[in-house]
Amino acid sequence: METRDKLKILADAAKYDASCASSGSYRKRAESGLGNTEGMGICHSYTPDGRCVSLLKVLLTNYCIYDCSYCVNRISSDTRRARFTPGEVARLTLEFYKRNYIEGLFLSSGVIQDADYTMDQLIQVARTLREEHLFGGYIHLKAVPGASPDALQLAGKYADRLSANIELARENDLIQLAPAKSHTEIEQSMQQIRYRFLEAKDSKKHFAPAGQTTQMIVGATPATDAEMLAKALSLYDTHKLRRVYYSAFSPIPHGDPTLPAQHPPLIREHRLYQADWLMRFYGFDQSEITTAAEPNLSLQQDPKLSWALRNRAFFPVDVNAASRAALLRVPGLGLRNVDRILSIRRYHRLDFDDLKRLRVSLTKAQPFLTAAGPNRAARLLDTQRLPDQVTPPEQLNLFESAATARTGEL
Repeated sequence: METRDKLKILADAAKYDASCASSGSYRKRAESGLGNTEGMGICHSYTPDGRCVSLLKVLLTNYCIYDCSYCVNRISSDTRRARFTPGEVARLTLEFYKRNYIEGLFLSSGVIQDADYTMDQLIQVARTLREEHLFGGYIHLKAVPGASPDALQLAGKYADRLSANIELARENDLIQLAPAKSHTEIEQSMQQIRYRFLEAKDSKKHFAPAGQTTQMIVGATPATDAEMLAKALSLYDTHKLRRVYYSAFSPIPHGDPTLPAQHPPLIREHRLYQADWLMRFYGFDQSEITTAAEPNLSLQQDPKLSWALRNRAFFPVDVNAASRAALLRVPGLGLRNVDRILSIRRYHRLDFDDLKRLRVSLTKAQPFLTAAGPNRAARLLDTQRLPDQVTPPEQLNLFESAATARTGEL
């Protein structure tokens, strides 16, 4: 098969893996080498949900010995197969880089023979790039669950980031749909990567400096958003992941009849990212974002706004006196604007005109705030009209259009 044909098959097969952002890495480039992970000439391009589009994102092969029901590359699938040699992937990476198409490589693979053999094939690509071609650009390798600690150690020596995908939030779902996999084995690989990272940090050696990530599939099973967020929080706490990615389930040709026939609303994936951000950077606990009565996130309102509407007694918050933690709970106030407010109010009291100049979304934030001067929107706080007044329709329309385009209805 021609290289062009292989690339068409294996690049398309890699599109289902979302965990490929390249932030957080530093690698000193050899003087006679090429590529870098930061600085002049490296412009990482991100989509709105944080995915990096400047990497060569490809599978080594889309053949796999596993029969995961939700995967188009499962052994029982009738999809067209292809396989690169490690040398071919290294050569493609260099050629694309020299043409300024990419800044690095995201390499995954179906499992061939067993986990260690597959991991060895991936490592060969990275070793060739680093040692033979002195490539200093970004490399993200998939960590195959079940691979030996020595294989993971070697992968981290050459890669900037590793990722072992948890795939489904509930263990029982994974057992049913992917019987060859288990949360225990996947998390053992995550823990090995964590141990190696800490060892390297103490000894000032190189090991996956951009850390590790994982991915969860959204909508393939009845798992609720609460269950997915709880699992994500557990992974963050236990394995110190750099990020959990959420990927909306894509129905596959001739798929398992027990799986959904349609993908979930794309806005659901977006809401999970917003909730994840609230847990990591805004001080929210998962139990505050979802409730026993509402285990799934609202599709109409972002999770911070939903929390605010459920907890109106917390408001209004005084923009000139409240703590940083309290301000971060106000809908429409982000991390950057909260820090600006804290800095500015040391010198003078802020009014709503000041917030407008800071480009705060007053339509959303004003009913929940007090500031210097009158606030006619404050009377909305205790009215039934508040949800309609602070819920912008534009974002929902955007995601509905994207979903329609995705299904080919436009």
